[in-house]
Amino acid sequence: MGIRLPGVLAKQIFRQSVPKGFIAVYVGEEQKKRCLVPVSYLNEPSFQDLLHLSEQEFGFIHPMGGLTIPCTQDTFDDIISNLSR
Repeated sequence: MGIRLPGVLAKQIFRQSVPKGFIAVYVGEEQKKRCLVPVSYLNEPSFQDLLHLSEQEFGFIHPMGGLTIPCTQDTFDDIISNLSR
C-alpha cells in the first residue's frame, strides 16, 4: 500500500521532478519559462557564458527557486539549438 499525498502537494512534487541527466533552468525576461537542459551542456563555452550572466545578475539567490538565466527565450533557444547540432 502506497502513501497518499494531497493533490496540491503531489502536483508540486511531480512538477519539480527532472529526468536524470538534465537540469531545470528558468529563462525569459518578464515571464519565466522552465526548460530542461542536458547536463552535458554545462561544459559548453556558450552555455557557460549564460551561467556567468546568471552569476552576475543573481549570485546564488535565484528568484524562481531554481537556476534563472537572464536572457530572452529566443536567445536561449538559439544557443540550445546550436549545442544540439
